[in-house]
Amino acid sequence: MSTCHHSDLQILKEIAELLNQGTDVKNVLSEVLKKLLHVTGLQTGWIFLIDDDGSFTLAAKENLPPALSVNQYAPMCSGDCWCINRYNKGRIDKATNIIECMRLEDAIEHKLGDTWGLTHHATVPLKAGKEKFGLLNVGSPNKTSFNNEELALLESVALQIGSALKRINLTQKEQEIALTAERNRLARDLHDSVNQLLFSLSLTARGGKEMTKDHEVKETFSYIQDLAQEALNEMRALIWQLRPKGLEQGIVSALSSYGEMLGLNTNIKINGVINLPSRIEEAVFRISQEALANCKKHSQQSDVQLFVHGSDSRITIEIKDSGCGFTYDEGAELPSLGLKSMRNRAESLGGTFYLASELNKGTKLRVSIPF
Repeated sequence: MSTCHHSDLQILKEIAELLNQGTDVKNVLSEVLKKLLHVTGLQTGWIFLIDDDGSFTLAAKENLPPALSVNQYAPMCSGDCWCINRYNKGRIDKATNIIECMRLEDAIEHKLGDTWGLTHHATVPLKAGKEKFGLLNVGSPNKTSFNNEELALLESVALQIGSALKRINLTQKEQEIALTAERNRLARDLHDSVNQLLFSLSLTARGGKEMTKDHEVKETFSYIQDLAQEALNEMRALIWQLRPKGLEQGIVSALSSYGEMLGLNTNIKINGVINLPSRIEEAVFRISQEALANCKKHSQQSDVQLFVHGSDSRITIEIKDSGCGFTYDEGAELPSLGLKSMRNRAESLGGTFYLASELNKGTKLRVSIPF
């Protein structure tokens, strides 16, 4: 690892500047990894982010050899390796010199492509205090050892990355709290102003209809009352979406209340214990909320089956009706913006989205999200 043009302090300074600029985790990690390899003369690197349950994602990679890049980096996105196993067992607490790469050995064994002579890598935990976030791995062709100075530099960089990840996580939580507070404020304002005005308009129209004897005027007041009531129902649904009642008591309670508010007969079955992180809980609720609203608008019947399955690391929601359905072939483009939004929300959290529907045979929607 050559640092002839950069002192360790200069390297740390440049990386700190990159880390302080961004709030998107994957972009930040990608740029930092690229900078680290450039200033140290190393050729290849990758970063795994690792959850508390031991599952991992390839969050950044730079200049991986063909053997590790095949099938959209499939050899790097699944399976076990020594560094992750040791990390999960608490056996990697500092920069480690050196780990023979199990993924490269598997790639060679299965003849996946050229490894460029890369066989080993240093691995460094990403930490901030007692919190752990994942692993930084770097290496170069034919390099099988790192000296103490090189490991010390990598460890310093990893500590900087860990601190930045903690900062980004805290910032995202603050933004979520601020967004929730703003939704609650908007819901209160709508309830106290527009909702009350619509209610008053409905009462006024009803009073006007009862006071007049003119048939046409009665019909006009009746029409105004119907419009006001329809707008009032829409407003209540909007307020409910902004500030769902019952979500503080859990997602099942919230969905039951929402279905009742829509006038649906929602039969809920639960399997497993569910204790969700707030962002997952809200995402699942918003997806289910859209699905229940679609049942109300389009299925032409009011009975809905809702299945909730929870495990230690995943929640699956299935919503099914036996209404009119529609023609849909799996793999075809989703027919509405609402369905696309549900799928995008699920996939943005690493989840899956499944839709099945047939004309006159109802519709089934299933979403599964890890946490």
